[in-house]
Amino acid sequence: MVQIGYTMMTEQAGPRELVDHVVRAEEAGFDFSVTSDHYFPWLRAQGHSPYAWSVLGAAAQATSRIPLMSYVTCPTFRYHPAVVAQKAATVQLLSEGRFRLGLGSGENLNEHVVGGGWPSVDVRHEMLEEAVEIIRALFEGGHVNRRGTHFDVESARLWDLPDQPPPIGVAVSGERSCALAGRLADLVIATEPEAGLLDAFDRHGGAGKPRVGQLPVCHDPDREAAVRRAHAEFRWFAGGWKVNSELPHPDSFEAATQFVRPDDVAASIPCGDDPDDFVAAVRPYAEAGFTEIALVQVGGESQPAYLDWAEKTLLPALRNAFG
Repeated sequence: MVQIGYTMMTEQAGPRELVDHVVRAEEAGFDFSVTSDHYFPWLRAQGHSPYAWSVLGAAAQATSRIPLMSYVTCPTFRYHPAVVAQKAATVQLLSEGRFRLGLGSGENLNEHVVGGGWPSVDVRHEMLEEAVEIIRALFEGGHVNRRGTHFDVESARLWDLPDQPPPIGVAVSGERSCALAGRLADLVIATEPEAGLLDAFDRHGGAGKPRVGQLPVCHDPDREAAVRRAHAEFRWFAGGWKVNSELPHPDSFEAATQFVRPDDVAASIPCGDDPDDFVAAVRPYAEAGFTEIALVQVGGESQPAYLDWAEKTLLPALRNAFG
């Protein structure tokens, strides 16, 4: 059985709207939800980027059933890992055990704002590994002191700890991140339906652990309108993660995607209102071995109509196809 999730995409809606949307997603019957954690939108057309952790706290109070998850937080530049541990523990308490902490090595787009530079991917992975170790130590309780290669921790302790700490997920894109996730994570996160990533995760200790994927979709009764919106707001997706993690500003993404055509976007993002197209887009993730797939509806203002359609049409079609 594949679980289907809803994405609160902070880049395309304001904080109050995001909370309203996840409340409606819970009512519609989505199995879980995830939340992006950005400082900038990918493209100016998206137009938003509120603080994800305030949104998560509000969502924890406004909902009662749907699981919540950061997808993903970078615990190494904007946030010190000791601070990430504190806020993750707090959201776990507020949500009464419904939170999972998704972590990744970050994107220059969001992390450059603190002025620390943007090191090579090898260094970013070293930092992520050290951060996960600090967060796990703090989740265990007691005082933590550490002199690390990248982070120091001075007598830190979490005074409000949930009975069960949040499970930790790690985003992967290659062999090294898969090795890190297999050793240190409770679940794996990926944005492409690559079975090879899951195989590598399993080889390094991840066998039997959940694997969460994500897929953009663009529902609209007018397919051409959906294609135009997907192109306007989501053509950045065509760059791939090795490119997307390096560019520093929405204007960089505008320049990098200036030759991406609407038809190029429609070839990788299902557009319109034919549920068969959406089922076909989800199928590679299911066949690759993902146990959970979070859908991202493109366009903040389109969420209410999408959620109504998902409840009546899309979710039944996906459950009929994938259990």
